[in-house]
Amino acid sequence: MEATLSEQRLNFLRQSIGKIITESPSNFMNWLAPVLVRAESGILVCKYTIRKEMTNPYQILHGGVTAGIIDDLIGATVFTMGLNDRYTTVNNYIDYFAPANEGDEIVAETSIVKRGKTILNLQCEIYLPSKKRLIAKGYSNMLNIG
Repeated sequence: MEATLSEQRLNFLRQSIGKIITESPSNFMNWLAPVLVRAESGILVCKYTIRKEMTNPYQILHGGVTAGIIDDLIGATVFTMGLNDRYTTVNNYIDYFAPANEGDEIVAETSIVKRGKTILNLQCEIYLPSKKRLIAKGYSNMLNIG
């Protein structure tokens, strides 16, 4: 029996579990250098180490980088779903709850909130596992552009 497109994509991703992602089609993801922890249809979990160039003048994780992690990982999550159409972000909504410092390891986890005919709504939670602290949570609507 032939694997579905979702299964093919997940099998491809799962080869990178435990490794730093450096060969993504997303140059931004390659710069972020996440370690893939888990890949399921509609779910991705990655670890990131906060580097100096990811921080603001207070040496904490820059809000724009946080937003970028959320947007990038949500986009990659759509890839896991095996959809033939292309999707693009139409909006992001992010709540910031706590800082992360240079050298901290953070975890980002995505999931599908609602799957409509033309809009997908997904969420991403970013947390500090060492302190069991949620540092940000974001939602994105992704539009089917064909």
